[in-house]
Amino acid sequence: MEQIPPDVDAMMDEVTPAPQNKWLRLFLDVLETVLLSAVLFLVINTLTARVRVDGFSMLPTLEDGQFVLVNRLAYQFDKPHYGDIVVFHYPLDPGQDLIKRVIGLPGDTVVVSGGKVYVNGAQLSEPYIAAIPMYEVEWMVPEDHLFVLGDNRNDSSDSHSWGPVPMKNMIGKAVLVYFPFNKMMLIDHTDVAMAAQE
Repeated sequence: MEQIPPDVDAMMDEVTPAPQNKWLRLFLDVLETVLLSAVLFLVINTLTARVRVDGFSMLPTLEDGQFVLVNRLAYQFDKPHYGDIVVFHYPLDPGQDLIKRVIGLPGDTVVVSGGKVYVNGAQLSEPYIAAIPMYEVEWMVPEDHLFVLGDNRNDSSDSHSWGPVPMKNMIGKAVLVYFPFNKMMLIDHTDVAMAAQE
């Protein structure tokens, strides 16, 4: 018995989607892409923040105009450490965010005298500062607070003038300079704990 070859045109009709189905598929693809992008955006914003360094208080470590990635979860699972560079809501104006270095932890006594910083009576070695501090101050850090200073000690609004920062004001720990690209770097959280913990 002779086989009849299949009708090629009929086969093409069977596999070619109708115009309405084609537009529906395109719409669903676009919707899927938009939803996935939205979910990724929300996850990234929950885990991180992006801030711009505005001013010179963290020179020479961070420069004016640099963009920094902040780990929002850093202190959900760990406690702050000496030397951490943190971003927080300014206690006197919570609408303003600042970036500074952690010098004192809860219960510490911080003294700045004779151009040196002492934590619990032990002098800190601070190779990262722009110049020695030209002021004298003493603070006892309360529970659930941090004592923070800018690396550019004499051009920084920080805990030496307005006091320790409540932990509830913390946004997170700065981890990466991501712009400008030629200055991209992981942020060095110099360990200043050696003397403070002895």
